Amino acid sequence: MKIDRLIGIITILLQNDKVTAPELARRFEVSKRTINRDIEDICKAGIPIVTTQGYGGGISIADGYKIDKTLFTKNELQDIFAGLRGVDSISKGSTLSSLADKFSAGRQRIITDDIILIDLASHYQASLIPKIDLIKRAILTKHILVFQYYYQKGETKRRIEPYLLVFKWSSWYVFGFCLDRQAYRLFKLNRLWDLQIDEKIFSEREIPQKELLFDDYLSESKVYLRAVFEGSEKYRLIDEYGIDSFSTRADGKLLFERDFASYKNMREWIFSFGDKVSVLAPKELRNDRERQAKNILKQHDI
Repeated sequence: MKIDRLIGIITILLQNDKVTAPELARRFEVSKRTINRDIEDICKAGIPIVTTQGYGGGISIADGYKIDKTLFTKNELQDIFAGLRGVDSISKGSTLSSLADKFSAGRQRIITDDIILIDLASHYQASLIPKIDLIKRAILTKHILVFQYYYQKGETKRRIEPYLLVFKWSSWYVFGFCLDRQAYRLFKLNRLWDLQIDEKIFSEREIPQKELLFDDYLSESKVYLRAVFEGSEKYRLIDEYGIDSFSTRADGKLLFERDFASYKNMREWIFSFGDKVSVLAPKELRNDRERQAKNILKQHDI
């Protein structure tokens, strides 16, 4: 829709010192003439647009311009500021304060109700903020990242072309092209240490859309789990998989059935319940739990 494109253009102009009409045309998949008409409409809406011709020219918003808060409803501002508070939780500086000044436009400072609080850092904040700051710089300047990575099979040193910071599955990841594996990969920031920016600059790749389907990075062949949980674990099942994820048996125990994308994730999850769960299927998981119990007993015999 045109209104979505106009808002998108304004957002891009606010985020960049200058962009060209051809760049905007490619971004929104329209003609340069359409972009020129959009710029005229934005000017008519009262936003001062400056265009310069020749080498180094482009389209920009006049210096010192502040968005009129009447362009947004109170509810829209609440949502914007709630999101910004989340960004501030993993940033060195305050994005919220800076943008609030721009929205104020010389009037009384905007005050919003703090009814939504988002913390994207949690107890990893001390180590997470420097990592995110460094990764953002590498993405913006197109520098290769080098780091030590810890995973199930051990540890390895990796070199990647970073493209995106991703918050998904309640954790932060960096998405990029791994030069060691010659493939796109997701790396969990909590497992990523000794992070450095390499001097080498990379040429940005055209990322295939299928590579941005991040759920596929955790998907293996689906594994079916059938297990019986003690009634005391109801809160966890509801918290992690919903109130309809189990059925209550006559004895008060909870029958849980679902497919998992990864045997490893399923195994770790089940093991976290200790003796509060009995596995009915798959047989491989039953055997794994039996081996673990025997190993624990051996350790106590030492």
